[in-house]
Amino acid sequence: MSTTPATPAVPGSTALAPEIAARLKRTPDGLLPAIAQQHDTGEVLMLGWMDDEALHRTLTTGRCTYWSRSRREYWVKGDTSGHAQRVVSVALDCDGDTLLVKVDQTGAACHTGDRTCFDADLLPLG
Repeated sequence: MSTTPATPAVPGSTALAPEIAARLKRTPDGLLPAIAQQHDTGEVLMLGWMDDEALHRTLTTGRCTYWSRSRREYWVKGDTSGHAQRVVSVALDCDGDTLLVKVDQTGAACHTGDRTCFDADLLPLG
Protein backbone atom coordinates (compact mmCIF):
# COMPACT_ATOMS: atom_id res chain seq x y z
CA MET A 1 0.00 0.00 0.00
CA SER A 2 1.55 3.29 -1.05
CA THR A 3 0.76 6.67 0.32
CA THR A 4 1.31 10.04 -1.25
CA PRO A 5 2.92 12.61 1.02
CA ALA A 6 0.90 15.73 1.65
CA THR A 7 1.86 18.63 -0.55
CA PRO A 8 3.28 21.43 1.60
CA ALA A 9 1.70 24.84 1.40
CA VAL A 10 3.56 27.22 -0.85
CA PRO A 11 3.43 31.03 -0.98
CA GLY A 12 0.40 32.20 -2.87
CA SER A 13 -1.59 29.03 -2.18
CA THR A 14 -3.98 28.54 0.65
CA ALA A 15 -5.41 25.63 2.50
CA LEU A 16 -7.37 27.87 4.87
CA ALA A 17 -10.72 26.31 5.67
CA PRO A 18 -13.38 27.89 3.41
CA GLU A 19 -15.66 28.59 6.38
CA ILE A 20 -12.90 30.68 7.98
CA ALA A 21 -11.86 32.38 4.73
CA ALA A 22 -15.48 33.43 4.09
CA ARG A 23 -15.58 35.36 7.38
CA LEU A 24 -12.46 37.46 6.71
CA LYS A 25 -12.65 41.07 5.57
CA ARG A 26 -9.24 41.77 4.08
CA THR A 27 -7.53 44.97 2.98
CA PRO A 28 -7.43 45.53 -0.81
CA ASP A 29 -4.06 43.74 -0.88
CA GLY A 30 -5.55 40.68 0.87
CA LEU A 31 -4.18 41.25 4.37
CA LEU A 32 -5.53 41.34 7.91
CA PRO A 33 -3.86 43.03 10.88
CA ALA A 34 -2.89 40.46 13.51
CA ILE A 35 -2.33 41.70 17.06
CA ALA A 36 -0.04 39.47 19.12
CA GLN A 37 -0.83 39.48 22.84
CA GLN A 38 0.89 37.61 25.68
CA HIS A 39 -1.70 35.04 26.71
CA ASP A 40 -1.22 35.13 30.48
CA THR A 41 -0.55 38.83 31.17
CA GLY A 42 -2.59 40.53 28.43
CA GLU A 43 0.48 42.51 27.34
CA VAL A 44 0.13 43.71 23.74
CA LEU A 45 3.33 42.67 21.99
CA MET A 46 3.19 43.62 18.33
CA LEU A 47 1.14 44.04 15.18
CA GLY A 48 1.84 41.94 12.11
CA TRP A 49 0.01 41.22 8.87
CA MET A 50 -1.46 37.93 7.71
CA ASP A 51 -3.04 36.78 4.48
CA ASP A 52 -5.00 33.53 4.17
CA GLU A 53 -1.85 31.44 3.80
CA ALA A 54 -0.13 33.03 6.82
CA LEU A 55 -3.25 32.46 8.91
CA HIS A 56 -3.46 28.85 7.74
CA ARG A 57 0.19 28.27 8.66
CA THR A 58 -0.33 29.92 12.05
CA LEU A 59 -3.37 27.78 12.82
CA THR A 60 -1.78 24.52 11.70
CA THR A 61 1.79 24.89 12.98
CA GLY A 62 1.16 26.66 16.29
CA ARG A 63 3.81 29.26 15.41
CA CYS A 64 2.99 32.77 14.22
CA THR A 65 3.56 33.25 10.52
CA TYR A 66 3.25 36.76 9.11
CA TRP A 67 3.43 38.38 5.68
CA SER A 68 6.18 40.98 5.37
CA ARG A 69 4.85 43.89 3.34
CA SER A 70 8.36 45.27 2.80
CA ARG A 71 10.11 42.01 1.88
CA ARG A 72 7.05 40.51 0.17
CA GLU A 73 7.54 37.13 1.84
CA TYR A 74 6.29 34.99 4.71
CA TRP A 75 8.24 34.94 7.95
CA VAL A 76 7.84 32.85 11.07
CA LYS A 77 8.38 34.83 14.24
CA GLY A 78 11.57 33.59 15.88
CA ASP A 79 13.09 31.67 12.96
CA THR A 80 16.07 34.03 12.79
CA SER A 81 15.98 35.73 16.21
CA GLY A 82 14.96 32.82 18.41
CA HIS A 83 12.22 35.05 19.85
CA ALA A 84 9.37 32.73 18.93
CA GLN A 85 5.65 33.04 19.47
CA ARG A 86 3.85 29.82 20.42
CA VAL A 87 0.18 30.21 19.55
CA VAL A 88 -2.29 29.69 22.40
CA SER A 89 -5.43 30.92 20.61
CA VAL A 90 -6.56 32.92 17.59
CA ALA A 91 -9.74 35.02 17.55
CA LEU A 92 -11.42 37.03 14.83
CA ASP A 93 -12.99 40.34 15.85
CA CYS A 94 -16.71 41.06 15.45
CA ASP A 95 -16.21 42.77 12.06
CA GLY A 96 -14.00 40.01 10.67
CA ASP A 97 -11.20 42.44 9.86
CA THR A 98 -8.68 41.94 12.70
CA LEU A 99 -7.08 38.91 14.33
CA LEU A 100 -6.08 38.62 17.98
CA VAL A 101 -3.37 36.01 18.40
CA LYS A 102 -2.68 35.07 22.01
CA VAL A 103 0.84 33.73 22.28
CA ASP A 104 3.51 32.59 24.65
CA GLN A 105 6.36 34.92 23.68
CA THR A 106 9.97 33.81 24.07
CA GLY A 107 12.27 36.83 24.37
CA ALA A 108 11.62 40.14 22.68
CA ALA A 109 8.64 40.61 20.37
CA CYS A 110 9.95 43.82 18.77
CA HIS A 111 12.65 43.83 16.09
CA THR A 112 14.43 46.52 18.16
CA GLY A 113 15.00 44.02 20.98
CA ASP A 114 12.29 45.45 23.24
CA ARG A 115 9.79 43.10 24.87
CA THR A 116 6.90 44.85 23.09
CA CYS A 117 6.67 47.21 20.13
CA PHE A 118 4.53 49.56 22.21
CA ASP A 119 6.69 50.57 25.17
CA ALA A 120 9.38 52.80 23.69
CA ASP A 121 7.48 55.89 22.54
CA LEU A 122 4.50 56.86 24.68
CA LEU A 123 2.65 59.89 23.36
CA PRO A 124 1.59 62.67 25.77
CA LEU A 125 -2.08 62.96 26.70
CA GLY A 126 -3.91 66.21 27.19
